[in-house]
Amino acid sequence: MRTSIFNLWLPALIAVIVLGACDAGDGERGAAGGDVPEEQRYGGTAVIASIGDLQSMNALTASDYNSNSIMREMLFMPLIKYDERIEPLPWLAERWDTVRVAPDTLELTFHIRRDIRWHDGQPTTAEDVAFTFERAVDPRTAFPNASGFALYAPRAELLDPYTVRFRLQPHSDFLDMWYQTSIMPRHILGDVPPAQLIQHPFGTSEPVGNGPFRFARRVPGQEWVFEANPDFPEALGGRPYLDRVVYRYIPEMTTLLTELLTGRIDAYFGVNPNQAEQVNSSPGVRLIESPFRQWVYLAWNTRRPMFQDARVRRALTMAIDRQQIVDALLYGYGEVGRGTLSPAHWSYDPNDPGTVLPYDTAQARRLLAEAGWTPGPDGILRNAQGQQFRFTMITNQGNEVRRDILEIVQAQLRQLGIIAQPRLVEWNTMNQQLQSRERNFDAVVSSWVDYFRKDDKDILHSSNLDNPFQYVGYANPRVDALIDTLGVMMNRDEARPLWREYQHLITQEAPYTPLYIPERLTGVSERLQGVQMDVRGELPTVTEWWILPSQRRAGEATGAQPGAPADTAAQTN
Repeated sequence: MRTSIFNLWLPALIAVIVLGACDAGDGERGAAGGDVPEEQRYGGTAVIASIGDLQSMNALTASDYNSNSIMREMLFMPLIKYDERIEPLPWLAERWDTVRVAPDTLELTFHIRRDIRWHDGQPTTAEDVAFTFERAVDPRTAFPNASGFALYAPRAELLDPYTVRFRLQPHSDFLDMWYQTSIMPRHILGDVPPAQLIQHPFGTSEPVGNGPFRFARRVPGQEWVFEANPDFPEALGGRPYLDRVVYRYIPEMTTLLTELLTGRIDAYFGVNPNQAEQVNSSPGVRLIESPFRQWVYLAWNTRRPMFQDARVRRALTMAIDRQQIVDALLYGYGEVGRGTLSPAHWSYDPNDPGTVLPYDTAQARRLLAEAGWTPGPDGILRNAQGQQFRFTMITNQGNEVRRDILEIVQAQLRQLGIIAQPRLVEWNTMNQQLQSRERNFDAVVSSWVDYFRKDDKDILHSSNLDNPFQYVGYANPRVDALIDTLGVMMNRDEARPLWREYQHLITQEAPYTPLYIPERLTGVSERLQGVQMDVRGELPTVTEWWILPSQRRAGEATGAQPGAPADTAAQTN
Protein backbone atom coordinates (compact mmCIF):
# COMPACT_ATOMS: atom_id res chain seq x y z
CA MET A 1 0.00 0.00 0.00
CA ARG A 2 1.35 3.40 -0.93
CA THR A 3 1.52 4.83 2.55
CA SER A 4 3.84 6.57 5.00
CA ILE A 5 4.09 7.68 8.64
CA PHE A 6 5.69 10.99 9.54
CA ASN A 7 8.57 11.41 11.90
CA LEU A 8 8.23 13.68 14.87
CA TRP A 9 9.72 16.81 13.32
CA LEU A 10 7.63 16.79 10.17
CA PRO A 11 4.38 18.26 11.60
CA ALA A 12 6.32 21.30 12.77
CA LEU A 13 7.96 21.60 9.36
CA ILE A 14 4.56 21.40 7.68
CA ALA A 15 3.20 24.08 9.97
CA VAL A 16 6.08 26.41 9.06
CA ILE A 17 5.54 25.80 5.35
CA VAL A 18 1.78 26.30 5.58
CA LEU A 19 2.11 29.44 7.68
CA GLY A 20 4.67 30.79 5.23
CA ALA A 21 2.29 30.10 2.36
CA CYS A 22 -0.53 31.85 4.22
CA ASP A 23 1.58 34.92 4.89
CA ALA A 24 2.66 35.16 1.26
CA GLY A 25 -0.89 34.63 0.05
CA ASP A 26 -2.30 37.33 2.33
CA GLY A 27 0.28 39.80 1.09
CA GLU A 28 -0.44 39.00 -2.53
CA ARG A 29 -4.16 39.34 -1.96
CA GLY A 30 -3.66 42.70 -0.33
CA ALA A 31 -1.39 43.95 -3.09
CA ALA A 32 -3.34 42.52 -6.01
CA GLY A 33 -6.95 42.80 -4.96
CA GLY A 34 -7.29 44.42 -1.57
CA ASP A 35 -9.83 43.00 0.82
CA VAL A 36 -12.12 41.28 -1.66
CA PRO A 37 -15.45 40.52 0.09
CA GLU A 38 -16.28 36.84 0.25
CA GLU A 39 -19.37 37.17 -1.93
CA GLN A 40 -17.17 38.49 -4.75
CA ARG A 41 -14.82 35.52 -4.61
CA TYR A 42 -17.35 33.20 -6.25
CA GLY A 43 -16.89 32.55 -9.95
CA GLY A 44 -14.30 31.83 -12.58
CA THR A 45 -12.44 28.83 -13.93
CA ALA A 46 -9.05 27.56 -12.78
CA VAL A 47 -7.07 25.43 -15.21
CA ILE A 48 -4.58 22.97 -13.71
CA ALA A 49 -2.29 20.78 -15.77
CA SER A 50 0.24 17.98 -15.58
CA ILE A 51 2.17 15.68 -17.88
CA GLY A 52 0.02 12.67 -16.94
CA ASP A 53 -3.58 12.09 -17.96
CA LEU A 54 -6.11 11.10 -15.33
CA GLN A 55 -6.59 7.36 -15.37
CA SER A 56 -10.11 7.04 -13.98
CA MET A 57 -12.60 8.51 -11.53
CA ASN A 58 -13.33 5.09 -10.05
CA ALA A 59 -11.56 4.78 -6.70
CA LEU A 60 -11.77 0.99 -6.86
CA THR A 61 -9.62 0.77 -9.98
CA ALA A 62 -7.52 3.96 -10.35
CA SER A 63 -3.88 3.71 -9.33
CA ASP A 64 -2.30 7.04 -10.28
CA TYR A 65 -1.59 9.91 -7.91
CA ASN A 66 -3.42 12.71 -9.72
CA SER A 67 -6.62 10.72 -10.24
CA ASN A 68 -6.78 9.77 -6.59
CA SER A 69 -6.03 13.34 -5.46
CA ILE A 70 -8.89 14.75 -7.52
CA MET A 71 -11.28 12.04 -6.36
CA ARG A 72 -10.37 12.55 -2.71
CA GLU A 73 -10.37 16.36 -2.65
CA MET A 74 -12.93 17.29 -5.31
CA LEU A 75 -15.30 14.73 -6.78
CA PHE A 76 -15.89 12.30 -3.91
CA MET A 77 -15.67 12.17 -0.14
CA PRO A 78 -13.52 9.82 1.92
CA LEU A 79 -14.69 9.13 5.45
CA ILE A 80 -11.98 11.31 6.99
CA LYS A 81 -9.61 14.10 5.98
CA TYR A 82 -6.27 15.20 7.40
CA ASP A 83 -5.46 18.69 8.60
CA GLU A 84 -2.06 20.23 7.87
CA ARG A 85 -0.62 18.42 10.91
CA ILE A 86 -1.87 15.07 9.56
CA GLU A 87 -4.46 14.76 12.30
CA PRO A 88 -7.65 12.97 11.16
CA LEU A 89 -10.82 15.05 10.90
CA PRO A 90 -14.43 13.97 10.25
CA TRP A 91 -15.54 14.31 6.63
CA LEU A 92 -18.14 11.93 5.20
CA ALA A 93 -18.16 10.37 8.66
CA GLU A 94 -19.33 12.87 11.26
CA ARG A 95 -17.58 10.78 13.93
CA TRP A 96 -16.15 7.33 14.65
CA ASP A 97 -15.74 5.07 17.67
CA THR A 98 -13.19 2.35 18.41
CA VAL A 99 -13.63 -0.41 20.97
CA ARG A 100 -11.14 -3.21 21.70
CA VAL A 101 -13.39 -6.26 21.91
CA ALA A 102 -10.53 -8.77 22.19
CA PRO A 103 -6.75 -8.54 22.63
CA ASP A 104 -6.32 -8.84 18.86
CA THR A 105 -9.54 -7.21 17.65
CA LEU A 106 -10.85 -3.67 17.34
CA GLU A 107 -14.34 -2.62 16.38
CA LEU A 108 -14.35 0.56 14.32
CA THR A 109 -17.74 2.23 13.91
CA PHE A 110 -18.39 5.11 11.52
CA HIS A 111 -21.42 7.38 11.86
CA ILE A 112 -22.17 8.82 8.41
CA ARG A 113 -23.39 12.37 7.84
CA ARG A 114 -27.04 12.59 6.85
CA ASP A 115 -26.76 15.67 4.63
CA ILE A 116 -24.59 14.26 1.81
CA ARG A 117 -26.15 13.36 -1.51
CA TRP A 118 -24.74 11.91 -4.66
CA HIS A 119 -24.75 14.37 -7.50
CA ASP A 120 -27.77 12.56 -9.01
CA GLY A 121 -29.77 13.33 -5.86
CA GLN A 122 -29.54 9.95 -4.10
CA PRO A 123 -28.46 10.03 -0.43
CA THR A 124 -25.02 8.79 0.53
CA THR A 125 -25.42 6.15 3.23
CA ALA A 126 -23.55 3.50 5.16
CA GLU A 127 -24.51 1.05 2.43
CA ASP A 128 -22.18 2.93 0.08
CA VAL A 129 -19.36 2.62 2.60
CA ALA A 130 -19.94 -1.11 3.07
CA PHE A 131 -20.17 -1.62 -0.69
CA THR A 132 -16.89 0.23 -1.33
CA PHE A 133 -15.08 -1.77 1.32
CA GLU A 134 -16.40 -5.15 0.21
CA ARG A 135 -15.52 -4.46 -3.43
CA ALA A 136 -12.06 -3.25 -2.38
CA VAL A 137 -11.29 -6.50 -0.55
CA ASP A 138 -12.77 -8.70 -3.29
CA PRO A 139 -9.80 -10.03 -5.31
CA ARG A 140 -11.89 -9.99 -8.50
CA THR A 141 -11.95 -6.18 -8.34
CA ALA A 142 -8.13 -5.97 -8.36
CA PHE A 143 -8.26 -2.88 -6.13
CA PRO A 144 -4.65 -1.64 -6.37
CA ASN A 145 -4.27 -1.06 -2.61
CA ALA A 146 -6.24 -4.06 -1.36
CA SER A 147 -3.47 -4.93 1.11
CA GLY A 148 -4.34 -1.74 3.00
CA PHE A 149 -7.43 -3.58 4.23
CA ALA A 150 -5.65 -6.90 4.79
CA LEU A 151 -6.04 -6.69 8.58
CA TYR A 152 -9.79 -6.06 8.36
CA ALA A 153 -12.44 -8.78 8.58
CA PRO A 154 -13.83 -9.16 5.03
CA ARG A 155 -17.42 -8.14 5.79
CA ALA A 156 -18.82 -4.84 7.04
CA GLU A 157 -21.73 -4.73 9.49
CA LEU A 158 -24.57 -2.31 8.76
CA LEU A 159 -26.07 -1.18 12.05
CA ASP A 160 -28.54 1.25 10.43
CA PRO A 161 -28.66 3.27 7.19
CA TYR A 162 -26.05 5.72 8.53
CA THR A 163 -23.89 3.51 10.77
CA VAL A 164 -21.37 0.90 9.65
CA ARG A 165 -18.96 -1.21 11.72
CA PHE A 166 -15.73 -2.97 10.87
CA ARG A 167 -13.63 -5.48 12.76
CA LEU A 168 -9.87 -5.35 12.39
CA GLN A 169 -6.60 -6.41 13.88
CA PRO A 170 -5.00 -3.41 15.62
CA HIS A 171 -2.28 -1.84 13.48
CA SER A 172 -0.56 1.47 13.01
CA ASP A 173 -2.53 4.30 11.40
CA PHE A 174 -5.52 2.07 10.68
CA LEU A 175 -7.65 5.10 9.71
CA ASP A 176 -5.41 6.03 6.80
CA MET A 177 -7.19 3.83 4.24
CA TRP A 178 -10.38 5.76 5.00
CA TYR A 179 -8.59 8.95 3.95
CA GLN A 180 -7.06 7.40 0.85
CA THR A 181 -10.18 5.59 -0.38
CA SER A 182 -13.06 7.62 -1.75
CA ILE A 183 -16.50 6.11 -1.21
CA MET A 184 -18.26 4.85 -4.36
CA PRO A 185 -22.03 4.84 -5.09
CA ARG A 186 -23.67 1.46 -4.52
CA HIS A 187 -26.82 2.42 -6.43
CA ILE A 188 -24.77 2.86 -9.61
CA LEU A 189 -22.02 0.25 -9.30
CA GLY A 190 -23.63 -2.33 -7.04
CA ASP A 191 -24.79 -4.56 -9.90
CA VAL A 192 -21.52 -4.36 -11.82
CA PRO A 193 -19.52 -7.60 -11.53
CA PRO A 194 -16.29 -6.85 -9.66
CA ALA A 195 -14.07 -7.94 -12.54
CA GLN A 196 -15.87 -5.51 -14.87
CA LEU A 197 -15.44 -2.40 -12.73
CA ILE A 198 -12.19 -1.46 -14.42
CA GLN A 199 -13.88 -1.24 -17.84
CA HIS A 200 -17.13 0.34 -16.64
CA PRO A 201 -17.83 3.78 -18.18
CA PHE A 202 -18.45 5.21 -14.71
CA GLY A 203 -14.71 5.85 -14.33
CA THR A 204 -14.07 7.71 -17.56
CA SER A 205 -17.33 9.11 -18.90
CA GLU A 206 -20.11 8.83 -16.31
CA PRO A 207 -18.70 9.41 -12.80
CA VAL A 208 -21.25 10.53 -10.22
CA GLY A 209 -19.65 11.91 -7.08
CA ASN A 210 -20.79 13.43 -3.81
CA GLY A 211 -18.02 15.95 -3.16
CA PRO A 212 -17.64 19.72 -3.52
CA PHE A 213 -17.19 19.47 -7.31
CA ARG A 214 -19.27 17.60 -9.91
CA PHE A 215 -18.06 15.90 -13.07
CA ALA A 216 -19.08 17.96 -16.11
CA ARG A 217 -17.33 16.44 -19.10
CA ARG A 218 -14.18 14.85 -20.44
CA VAL A 219 -12.40 15.23 -23.75
CA PRO A 220 -10.32 12.02 -23.97
CA GLY A 221 -6.61 12.70 -24.11
CA GLN A 222 -7.11 16.42 -23.48
CA GLU A 223 -9.05 17.54 -20.43
CA TRP A 224 -11.48 16.80 -17.60
CA VAL A 225 -13.92 19.46 -16.38
CA PHE A 226 -15.36 19.64 -12.86
CA GLU A 227 -17.97 22.18 -11.71
CA ALA A 228 -18.84 23.52 -8.28
CA ASN A 229 -21.50 21.55 -6.40
CA PRO A 230 -24.01 24.21 -5.28
CA ASP A 231 -25.56 21.78 -2.78
CA PHE A 232 -22.41 20.91 -0.84
CA PRO A 233 -23.24 21.33 2.88
CA GLU A 234 -22.48 24.66 4.49
CA ALA A 235 -21.25 22.78 7.55
CA LEU A 236 -18.38 21.46 5.41
CA GLY A 237 -17.62 24.78 3.75
CA GLY A 238 -20.47 25.04 1.22
CA ARG A 239 -19.96 25.35 -2.51
CA PRO A 240 -16.41 26.14 -3.61
CA TYR A 241 -15.47 29.65 -4.67
CA LEU A 242 -14.53 28.55 -8.18
CA ASP A 243 -17.24 27.75 -10.70
CA ARG A 244 -15.10 25.06 -12.22
CA VAL A 245 -11.70 23.39 -12.31
CA VAL A 246 -10.32 22.10 -15.61
CA TYR A 247 -7.60 19.44 -15.54
CA ARG A 248 -5.55 19.51 -18.74
CA TYR A 249 -3.29 16.71 -19.89
CA ILE A 250 -0.20 18.25 -21.52
CA PRO A 251 2.39 15.50 -22.08
CA GLU A 252 5.40 17.78 -22.46
CA MET A 253 7.09 19.89 -19.80
CA THR A 254 8.28 22.71 -22.07
CA THR A 255 4.71 23.20 -23.28
CA LEU A 256 3.45 23.14 -19.70
CA LEU A 257 5.84 25.92 -18.75
CA THR A 258 4.85 27.99 -21.78
CA GLU A 259 1.17 27.54 -20.96
CA LEU A 260 1.79 28.70 -17.37
CA LEU A 261 3.88 31.74 -18.32
CA THR A 262 1.40 32.85 -20.99
CA GLY A 263 -1.56 32.56 -18.61
CA ARG A 264 -3.31 29.68 -20.36
CA ILE A 265 -3.10 27.51 -17.25
CA ASP A 266 -3.23 28.55 -13.60
CA ALA A 267 -1.25 25.71 -12.01
CA TYR A 268 1.46 23.44 -13.39
CA PHE A 269 1.85 20.34 -11.19
CA GLY A 270 5.32 18.80 -11.09
CA VAL A 271 7.49 21.60 -12.44
CA ASN A 272 10.78 20.36 -13.87
CA PRO A 273 13.50 21.54 -11.44
CA ASN A 274 15.42 23.08 -14.33
CA GLN A 275 12.40 25.34 -14.89
CA ALA A 276 12.17 26.53 -11.27
CA GLU A 277 14.37 29.61 -11.69
CA GLN A 278 12.39 30.73 -14.73
CA VAL A 279 9.11 30.37 -12.82
CA ASN A 280 10.55 32.28 -9.87
CA SER A 281 11.76 35.14 -12.03
CA SER A 282 8.69 35.49 -14.27
CA PRO A 283 5.99 38.07 -13.57
CA GLY A 284 2.49 36.88 -12.78
CA VAL A 285 3.46 33.44 -11.47
CA ARG A 286 5.04 31.98 -8.37
CA LEU A 287 6.75 28.72 -7.44
CA ILE A 288 5.44 26.72 -4.49
CA GLU A 289 7.87 24.25 -2.91
CA SER A 290 6.40 21.59 -0.64
CA PRO A 291 7.59 18.36 0.97
CA PHE A 292 6.47 15.22 -0.77
CA ARG A 293 6.03 11.54 -0.03
CA GLN A 294 7.47 10.48 -3.38
CA TRP A 295 10.51 8.38 -4.14
CA VAL A 296 11.75 7.97 -7.70
CA TYR A 297 13.22 4.61 -8.65
CA LEU A 298 14.61 2.37 -11.34
CA ALA A 299 12.72 -0.93 -10.91
CA TRP A 300 13.95 -4.28 -12.20
CA ASN A 301 11.54 -6.92 -13.47
CA THR A 302 12.98 -9.88 -11.56
CA ARG A 303 10.93 -12.25 -13.70
CA ARG A 304 13.51 -11.58 -16.41
CA PRO A 305 16.45 -14.05 -16.12
CA MET A 306 19.13 -11.32 -16.19
CA PHE A 307 17.60 -9.62 -13.11
CA GLN A 308 16.92 -12.69 -10.96
CA ASP A 309 20.31 -12.63 -9.20
CA ALA A 310 20.48 -10.08 -6.36
CA ARG A 311 24.19 -9.61 -7.08
CA VAL A 312 23.32 -8.32 -10.54
CA ARG A 313 20.68 -5.92 -9.22
CA ARG A 314 23.10 -4.70 -6.56
CA ALA A 315 25.81 -4.23 -9.18
CA LEU A 316 23.49 -2.23 -11.40
CA THR A 317 22.64 0.02 -8.48
CA MET A 318 26.31 0.54 -7.61
CA ALA A 319 27.10 1.34 -11.24
CA ILE A 320 24.65 4.27 -11.29
CA ASP A 321 25.95 7.56 -9.94
CA ARG A 322 22.75 8.75 -8.27
CA GLN A 323 24.38 11.85 -6.82
CA GLN A 324 25.23 12.92 -10.36
CA ILE A 325 21.55 12.53 -11.27
CA VAL A 326 20.51 14.65 -8.29
CA ASP A 327 23.10 17.33 -9.04
CA ALA A 328 22.44 17.44 -12.78
CA LEU A 329 18.65 17.23 -12.81
CA LEU A 330 17.19 18.40 -9.48
CA TYR A 331 19.02 21.72 -8.98
CA GLY A 332 18.97 21.32 -5.21
CA TYR A 333 15.32 20.23 -4.99
CA GLY A 334 15.94 16.68 -3.76
CA GLU A 335 18.34 14.11 -2.35
CA VAL A 336 19.59 10.59 -3.13
CA GLY A 337 17.05 7.90 -2.20
CA ARG A 338 17.48 5.32 0.55
CA GLY A 339 15.68 1.99 0.58
CA THR A 340 11.95 2.38 0.09
CA LEU A 341 11.57 5.20 2.61
CA SER A 342 11.27 8.94 2.23
CA PRO A 343 12.11 11.47 4.96
CA ALA A 344 8.37 11.55 5.73
CA HIS A 345 8.68 8.24 7.57
CA TRP A 346 9.58 8.40 11.25
CA SER A 347 12.21 5.64 10.92
CA TYR A 348 14.07 7.27 8.01
CA ASP A 349 17.76 7.71 8.89
CA PRO A 350 19.77 9.83 6.43
CA ASN A 351 23.01 8.75 8.13
CA ASP A 352 22.52 4.97 8.03
CA PRO A 353 25.10 3.54 5.57
CA GLY A 354 23.13 0.30 5.37
CA THR A 355 20.26 1.95 3.50
CA VAL A 356 22.20 3.17 0.47
CA LEU A 357 24.59 1.30 -1.81
CA PRO A 358 27.67 3.39 -2.68
CA TYR A 359 28.59 4.36 -6.21
CA ASP A 360 31.39 1.85 -6.85
CA THR A 361 31.98 0.66 -10.41
CA ALA A 362 34.88 -1.62 -9.41
CA GLN A 363 32.70 -3.53 -6.95
CA ALA A 364 29.89 -3.58 -9.52
CA ARG A 365 32.22 -5.32 -12.02
CA ARG A 366 33.25 -7.88 -9.40
CA LEU A 367 29.61 -8.68 -8.56
CA LEU A 368 28.71 -9.04 -12.22
CA ALA A 369 31.66 -11.38 -12.79
CA GLU A 370 30.61 -13.49 -9.77
CA ALA A 371 27.15 -13.75 -11.33
CA GLY A 372 28.63 -15.01 -14.61
CA TRP A 373 28.68 -11.83 -16.69
CA THR A 374 32.07 -11.25 -18.34
CA PRO A 375 33.23 -8.98 -21.21
CA GLY A 376 33.22 -10.35 -24.74
CA PRO A 377 35.65 -9.31 -27.50
CA ASP A 378 33.61 -6.14 -28.09
CA GLY A 379 33.55 -5.25 -24.39
CA ILE A 380 29.84 -6.10 -24.02
CA LEU A 381 29.07 -8.35 -21.05
CA ARG A 382 27.91 -11.86 -21.88
CA ASN A 383 26.75 -14.81 -19.82
CA ALA A 384 27.86 -18.43 -20.15
CA GLN A 385 25.41 -18.94 -23.02
CA GLY A 386 26.90 -16.01 -24.93
CA GLN A 387 23.86 -13.75 -24.48
CA GLN A 388 24.63 -10.06 -24.29
CA PHE A 389 23.62 -8.06 -21.22
CA ARG A 390 21.07 -5.97 -23.09
CA PHE A 391 17.70 -4.66 -21.90
CA THR A 392 15.18 -1.86 -22.40
CA MET A 393 14.41 0.86 -19.84
CA ILE A 394 11.05 2.59 -20.14
CA THR A 395 9.52 5.70 -18.64
CA ASN A 396 6.55 7.93 -19.39
CA GLN A 397 6.91 10.28 -22.33
CA GLY A 398 6.72 14.00 -21.63
CA ASN A 399 8.63 13.78 -18.34
CA GLU A 400 11.90 15.44 -19.29
CA VAL A 401 13.61 14.61 -15.98
CA ARG A 402 12.93 10.90 -16.35
CA ARG A 403 13.92 11.00 -20.02
CA ASP A 404 17.25 12.50 -18.95
CA ILE A 405 17.63 9.85 -16.24
CA LEU A 406 17.38 7.15 -18.91
CA GLU A 407 20.10 8.82 -20.93
CA ILE A 408 22.41 9.22 -17.92
CA VAL A 409 21.88 5.61 -16.81
CA GLN A 410 22.43 4.39 -20.37
CA ALA A 411 25.81 6.14 -20.51
CA GLN A 412 26.90 4.99 -17.05
CA LEU A 413 26.00 1.32 -17.62
CA ARG A 414 27.64 1.33 -21.05
CA GLN A 415 30.98 1.89 -19.30
CA LEU A 416 30.53 -1.54 -17.69
CA GLY A 417 29.64 -3.23 -20.97
CA ILE A 418 25.86 -3.18 -20.46
CA ILE A 419 23.50 -2.09 -23.24
CA ALA A 420 20.50 -0.29 -21.69
CA GLN A 421 18.16 1.00 -24.38
CA PRO A 422 15.87 3.91 -23.38
CA ARG A 423 12.26 3.98 -24.58
CA LEU A 424 9.52 6.54 -23.88
CA VAL A 425 5.97 5.23 -23.50
CA GLU A 426 2.61 7.00 -23.26
CA TRP A 427 1.52 7.22 -19.60
CA ASN A 428 -1.51 4.93 -19.61
CA THR A 429 0.22 2.47 -21.93
CA MET A 430 3.14 2.27 -19.54
CA ASN A 431 0.85 1.59 -16.59
CA GLN A 432 -0.79 -1.19 -18.56
CA GLN A 433 2.60 -2.75 -19.30
CA LEU A 434 3.60 -2.62 -15.65
CA GLN A 435 0.34 -3.76 -14.08
CA SER A 436 -0.92 -6.41 -16.50
CA ARG A 437 -0.30 -10.07 -15.72
CA GLU A 438 2.18 -10.27 -18.62
CA ARG A 439 4.53 -7.63 -17.07
CA ASN A 440 5.90 -6.85 -20.53
CA PHE A 441 8.91 -4.73 -19.53
CA ASP A 442 12.53 -5.11 -18.43
CA ALA A 443 13.15 -2.04 -16.27
CA VAL A 444 11.26 1.16 -15.58
CA VAL A 445 11.96 4.61 -14.16
CA SER A 446 8.91 5.76 -12.24
CA SER A 447 7.95 6.67 -8.68
CA TRP A 448 5.75 5.77 -5.76
CA VAL A 449 3.89 8.32 -3.68
CA ASP A 450 3.49 6.74 -0.27
CA TYR A 451 0.33 6.89 1.77
CA PHE A 452 0.58 8.18 5.33
CA ARG A 453 0.69 4.62 6.58
CA LYS A 454 3.88 3.06 5.28
CA ASP A 455 3.35 -0.52 4.17
CA ASP A 456 5.29 -2.11 1.30
CA LYS A 457 3.07 -5.17 1.05
CA ASP A 458 1.59 -4.08 -2.28
CA ILE A 459 4.95 -3.65 -3.98
CA LEU A 460 7.21 -6.31 -2.40
CA HIS A 461 5.23 -9.07 -0.65
CA SER A 462 5.11 -12.42 -2.46
CA SER A 463 1.38 -12.77 -1.77
CA ASN A 464 0.80 -9.94 -4.25
CA LEU A 465 2.88 -11.25 -7.16
CA ASP A 466 -0.16 -11.22 -9.47
CA ASN A 467 -1.53 -7.89 -8.23
CA PRO A 468 -1.04 -4.55 -10.02
CA PHE A 469 1.69 -2.93 -7.92
CA GLN A 470 3.99 -5.94 -7.43
CA TYR A 471 5.37 -5.64 -10.91
CA VAL A 472 9.01 -6.22 -9.92
CA GLY A 473 8.07 -9.85 -9.21
CA TYR A 474 10.19 -9.98 -6.06
CA ALA A 475 9.82 -12.70 -3.43
CA ASN A 476 11.79 -13.28 -0.22
CA PRO A 477 10.40 -15.10 2.86
CA ARG A 478 12.25 -12.87 5.33
CA VAL A 479 11.01 -9.73 3.59
CA ASP A 480 7.47 -11.14 3.72
CA ALA A 481 7.83 -11.82 7.45
CA LEU A 482 9.16 -8.33 8.17
CA ILE A 483 6.40 -6.64 6.16
CA ASP A 484 3.76 -8.71 7.96
CA THR A 485 5.26 -7.93 11.37
CA LEU A 486 5.83 -4.22 10.80
CA GLY A 487 2.26 -3.88 9.57
CA VAL A 488 0.85 -4.65 13.00
CA MET A 489 3.44 -3.02 15.25
CA MET A 490 2.19 0.13 16.98
CA ASN A 491 5.11 0.73 19.34
CA ARG A 492 7.78 2.69 17.45
CA ASP A 493 10.60 1.82 19.84
CA GLU A 494 9.96 -1.86 19.26
CA ALA A 495 9.46 -1.42 15.53
CA ARG A 496 12.59 0.67 14.88
CA PRO A 497 15.16 -2.21 14.77
CA LEU A 498 12.88 -4.21 12.48
CA TRP A 499 12.47 -1.25 10.13
CA ARG A 500 16.26 -1.00 10.09
CA GLU A 501 16.67 -4.70 9.28
CA TYR A 502 14.01 -4.48 6.58
CA GLN A 503 15.58 -1.48 4.86
CA HIS A 504 19.07 -3.03 5.03
CA LEU A 505 17.75 -6.24 3.45
CA ILE A 506 15.88 -4.43 0.69
CA THR A 507 18.99 -2.35 -0.04
CA GLN A 508 21.09 -5.49 -0.50
CA GLU A 509 18.43 -7.33 -2.50
CA ALA A 510 17.86 -4.26 -4.69
CA PRO A 511 14.60 -5.07 -6.52
CA TYR A 512 14.42 -1.28 -6.76
CA THR A 513 17.26 1.16 -7.24
CA PRO A 514 16.07 4.25 -5.29
CA LEU A 515 17.28 7.19 -7.35
CA TYR A 516 16.16 10.26 -5.42
CA ILE A 517 13.57 11.88 -3.18
CA PRO A 518 12.28 15.10 -4.75
CA GLU A 519 10.61 18.17 -3.40
CA ARG A 520 7.25 18.90 -5.04
CA LEU A 521 7.36 21.99 -7.25
CA THR A 522 4.20 23.69 -8.51
CA GLY A 523 3.95 26.78 -10.67
CA VAL A 524 0.89 28.90 -9.82
CA SER A 525 -0.59 31.99 -11.45
CA GLU A 526 -0.80 35.08 -9.25
CA ARG A 527 -4.46 35.49 -10.19
CA LEU A 528 -5.25 32.29 -8.29
CA GLN A 529 -5.68 33.02 -4.57
CA GLY A 530 -6.12 30.85 -1.48
CA VAL A 531 -3.65 28.24 -2.69
CA GLN A 532 -1.82 26.26 -0.03
CA MET A 533 0.15 23.09 -0.68
CA ASP A 534 1.86 20.81 1.78
CA VAL A 535 2.75 17.17 2.25
CA ARG A 536 -0.89 16.18 1.64
CA GLY A 537 -0.55 17.29 -1.98
CA GLU A 538 -1.59 20.11 -4.28
CA LEU A 539 -5.35 20.17 -3.65
CA PRO A 540 -6.14 20.20 0.10
CA THR A 541 -7.47 23.78 -0.13
CA VAL A 542 -8.98 23.61 -3.65
CA THR A 543 -12.46 24.51 -2.37
CA GLU A 544 -10.98 27.79 -1.07
CA TRP A 545 -9.18 28.75 -4.26
CA TRP A 546 -10.52 31.92 -5.87
CA ILE A 547 -9.66 34.22 -8.73
CA LEU A 548 -9.27 37.97 -8.43
CA PRO A 549 -12.44 39.42 -10.04
CA SER A 550 -10.41 41.82 -12.16
CA GLN A 551 -8.37 38.93 -13.57
CA ARG A 552 -11.13 36.56 -14.59
CA ARG A 553 -10.96 35.71 -18.26
CA ALA A 554 -13.61 36.66 -20.77
CA GLY A 555 -16.49 34.23 -20.59
CA GLU A 556 -15.90 33.27 -16.95
CA ALA A 557 -18.76 33.81 -14.55
CA THR A 558 -18.22 36.53 -11.96
CA GLY A 559 -19.69 37.04 -8.56
CA ALA A 560 -21.74 33.82 -8.47
CA GLN A 561 -23.48 33.53 -5.14
CA PRO A 562 -23.29 30.47 -2.91
CA GLY A 563 -25.90 28.01 -4.05
CA ALA A 564 -26.02 29.36 -7.61
CA PRO A 565 -25.26 26.85 -10.37
CA ALA A 566 -21.94 27.04 -12.18
CA ASP A 567 -21.94 28.70 -15.59
CA THR A 568 -21.54 25.65 -17.81
CA ALA A 569 -21.28 27.76 -20.95
CA ALA A 570 -18.02 29.44 -19.92
CA GLN A 571 -15.06 28.88 -22.22
CA THR A 572 -11.66 27.87 -20.93
CA ASN A 573 -8.31 28.34 -22.53
